Amino acid sequence: MSTSPAPDALLGPADIRELAAVLGVRPTKQRGQNFVIDANTVRRIVRTAEVRPDDVVVEVGPGLGSLTLALLETADRVTAVEIDDVLAGALPATIAARMPERAERFALVHSDAMRVTELPGPAPTALVANLPYNVAVPVLLHMLETFPSIERTLVMVQAEVADRLAAGPGSKVYGVPSVKANWYAEVKRAGAIGRKVFWPAPNVDSGLVSLVRRTEPIRTTASRREVFAVVDAAFAQRRKTLRAALAGWAGSAARAEEALVAAGVSPQARGEALTVEEFARIAEAAPDRETSTESPTPRQKDSE
Repeated sequence: MSTSPAPDALLGPADIRELAAVLGVRPTKQRGQNFVIDANTVRRIVRTAEVRPDDVVVEVGPGLGSLTLALLETADRVTAVEIDDVLAGALPATIAARMPERAERFALVHSDAMRVTELPGPAPTALVANLPYNVAVPVLLHMLETFPSIERTLVMVQAEVADRLAAGPGSKVYGVPSVKANWYAEVKRAGAIGRKVFWPAPNVDSGLVSLVRRTEPIRTTASRREVFAVVDAAFAQRRKTLRAALAGWAGSAARAEEALVAAGVSPQARGEALTVEEFARIAEAAPDRETSTESPTPRQKDSE
């Protein structure tokens, strides 16, 4: 049984700036880096994520380690995925210095999260991350698809992105991220984060999004690729009716209408009105789809 970490193990504003200065690190807009400098905020994120003592947590974009240390206080293990050479090189030493009794429960993967297909140690049960704003949605969807063992996710993203991810059908901001996230999980807003807890302070607000993996996948004979191809087509021209928006996907507007009618969806509806289950039904009714084959056609692969 490991001893509890010291109360001052987490990083404060002075610690963050000192670390950054030693490493010669300046947060870059290119990678969407904004470091959290408030210990209360990272502890709040861990609480909101409902991290348990038996959790194996994966964190994307740990930066200087603010959230990583807070996760290590509670979780059984933490694996951090970091693309930045300098930050990846420094993080293990920070963990060892500030939380030596938990260092053996930490692992680092120095890689682009979008390229990660496996992680060291036990399968992750939770994803908790302050995601770089410019790649938040692709990274989130990639991790959910690649690691089905992730049951619970809590990500901090730009407030506008948080709204999109958690939006339901009929909302003005409901779109591709909303539907694709809902394919995997029940999604909801889980709080707001002020600008002052970051260095440098961003010029946008941030929000927390909770995603709880569906206990049962969406019931459909269509593959994820097939369903996502319909979603992409529907929102590529979101002001158009589905009959028009899906014409390219189906081969013609008439064939799109046939598929929509077969799926029980009005050809005059728009993508923003449909649930993920309805998109799945449309995918099942694709004009050239053979229900006996599991693999998507080349056309469907290209349109994902």
